[in-house]
Amino acid sequence: MPAELVALIKLYATLVVCIGLGWGISAYLHREWLHWVGRLLFWVGMPVSVLGFVLNVQLDWSVWWAGLVSVLAFGGAWGLGELWLAGWGKHWSSPRKGSFLLTSMAGNTGYVGYPVCLFLLGQTYFAWAVVFDLANTLSGSYGLGVWLAARMGERSARPWLALVNNPILWAALLALLLYPVARPDWLNGGLKTLAWGVVVISLVLTGVRLGQIRQWGKLQAVWASLGIKMLVVPLLVGLVLQFFPLADSLRLLLVLQAGMPPALATLVLTEAYGLEPGLTVSAIGLGLGLLLVTLPLWLVLFGGGLW
Repeated sequence: MPAELVALIKLYATLVVCIGLGWGISAYLHREWLHWVGRLLFWVGMPVSVLGFVLNVQLDWSVWWAGLVSVLAFGGAWGLGELWLAGWGKHWSSPRKGSFLLTSMAGNTGYVGYPVCLFLLGQTYFAWAVVFDLANTLSGSYGLGVWLAARMGERSARPWLALVNNPILWAALLALLLYPVARPDWLNGGLKTLAWGVVVISLVLTGVRLGQIRQWGKLQAVWASLGIKMLVVPLLVGLVLQFFPLADSLRLLLVLQAGMPPALATLVLTEAYGLEPGLTVSAIGLGLGLLLVTLPLWLVLFGGGLW
């Protein structure tokens, strides 16, 4: 069996086992417990994962181009989402529009994107995946995403306050400050282990959330948002990057990150600002299923001689 196919099978098995485990135990967990786990991940787990990954990759000036691609992909998805709303969603409620835009833009470039990139492409360009995720999270999910959710949700909020209180922002700044400082190997290794533990817990929590869905959103809006997020945007990213002298594996990595399913952050913002939860959780769930179909597509189209 080709090594590439083995890597793909291992990736699928990891995602299915972790998310399936969460789905299986979802009926036995109370929402109050999940609320506290979610808050613990947001305030402790996600910052630790940022530290663990940033401090264990080789950063140089070239990798910051991944951040630019991430910001442009996020902005392009926002523009496409607004065009869709202008044509087909003009009569939707404001919370539905907000959920639609968030799930069209914010990708799970960390907790799903990291395993995908490592399983399929190895460590060579993993720093680019980390920087792509940081830009997606800071400027997108918890940047523009917070502003949109606060503006379109049913609960009034101060977007600037949410931005200032974002622990991921402070963790990223701390990681960049600590990066040039000499650190013992045991500290780097411990942070990396904790970071991967957070990834596994987050995948299981995703399964728990999906297992507790009682009402799915209207599928027209869901499939439209997923079409923008997981098909149109990564296709445009891949086509544009064909004009730049990039290695095939690096181009594929950026396409894969651009095509990740909606992030769990969209659910956090939906619950915090009163958007439409049915649409958000439906997009997250169906997006994970769609990923199993889109991954081979990107491998064939942009894998070059790798696949």
